[in-house]
Formats: sequence, C-alpha cells, structure tokens
Amino acid sequence: MSDDTVPADATFNRVMLKISGEALMGDQGYGLHPPTIERIAKEVKSVHDMGVEICMVIGGGNVFRGLSGAAQGMERTTADYMGMLATVMNALAMQSALEGLGVFTRVISAIRMDEVAEPYIRRRAVRHLEKKRVCIFAAGTGNPYFTTDTAATLRANEMACEAIFMGKNGVDGIYDKDPAERDDAVRYDEITYDEVLAKRLRVMDASAIALARDNNLPLIVFPLDEPGGFKGILAGKGTYTKVV
Repeated sequence: MSDDTVPADATFNRVMLKISGEALMGDQGYGLHPPTIERIAKEVKSVHDMGVEICMVIGGGNVFRGLSGAAQGMERTTADYMGMLATVMNALAMQSALEGLGVFTRVISAIRMDEVAEPYIRRRAVRHLEKKRVCIFAAGTGNPYFTTDTAATLRANEMACEAIFMGKNGVDGIYDKDPAERDDAVRYDEITYDEVLAKRLRVMDASAIALARDNNLPLIVFPLDEPGGFKGILAGKGTYTKVV
C-alpha cells in the first residue's frame, strides 16, 4: 500500500477537526497546558498515520472570548478581533506539538500575519492537504460576528471535507439535556440538523448548523478526552453522535 492511500478501515479521506480553545487548557482555568496539547496532537497524528487528510480549527476561549469581552462593555468588533488573535496563538501551539511528533503542519490565517502564518488561499491549502500536511485554520473567517464553529464549517466546505469532527471534553455525543445537570439526559446516536435547530440543542451556532445542513456535511460529536477516540471513529468504532 502506498503512503498516499487511505486504509480500507478509514471511513473518511479528508476531515475537519474542530476543538474549543478550552480543550487546550487541561485542568487549568486559563491559557495553555502543554501536556494536554501534546496528548491531542498524538490523537491527530494517529489519524494522520492512517492516511487521512486533516484540517483543524481551534477556538480561542482559553485566552479570550469575543462575546465575553463584549458583555463586559468592550466594542464587539474589537472583542471579536482579539478572539481571532487568540486562535492564532492556539494554532501555533498545536503546530509546534504536531511538528514535534514529525507531522508537517501549516498554520493558515484569515488575517494576514506573514511572519507567523500563511494567508488563506484556498488552492494552496488544498495542495498542502494533498501533500499530507495538517492544515490549521486560524483567525476564524477574518470577520467579526462569526464564531469558530462557522469558520470550521466554512473551511470544511471549501476544502471538500467529508465530515466535521467536533471533539468535546467530558461528553460522548449530543444529549437532549445537559448530562452534567440532569441524570435523565438521553444521548442521540444520530440526529438531523433540523432537529438540532428545532430542539435548540447547543451543538454549534445556528449559522454553522445551517451551512453544514445546506451542504450535506455530516457532523460527528465525540469525546476528545477518550484516548484513541478520534482514530476509533475513523475506523467505524467508538461512541459518538452523528448529525446528518
């Protein structure tokens, strides 16, 4: 089998992995936790070693969240740009961890900062993926008022990804109620985007859900803190919720 052939047990050829900034801070209440970043990088490498092409979008909530800043009186556009810069910091941290494991990685920013990241050019990014480089898309869409959920869905469509994988800490899918607060919460194995919107389930923001739905892009919500979980789902195993 050649290096650029996806194994028969991999269910997707090209995927988008979306994780929150909070996933990078471990047990800390703020910032970056290097051992946690390295653990996630190893999960990504295990899927990359299967021959799957990987895009990533990482939130910035561990450093700065635009909505929180706006709620405290900061002008919303400024707060959102600060949140975008936080995602660049997280992307660089993940790039460092992945390259430390021997995985070639490119950070691609929607806001130009040529000294630390490439500008977003769709055809160039596709070429990176074809060369088996992990592409980490940073700075959201480059516009305020759009979340990193929307950015992940937009880039997944532009890159022709076959699915979005949303890694969550402490939860193994989508529930009808918050499982941390309600013992009677029921997990969905599969649910439609229309049901997510109708039931107001807090999976992604409504614009991201609509964009994924209108382009027939499935979303898979899985436990990021379960060792081997990401790779297992690519091999058709594990516990997760699929939104179709």
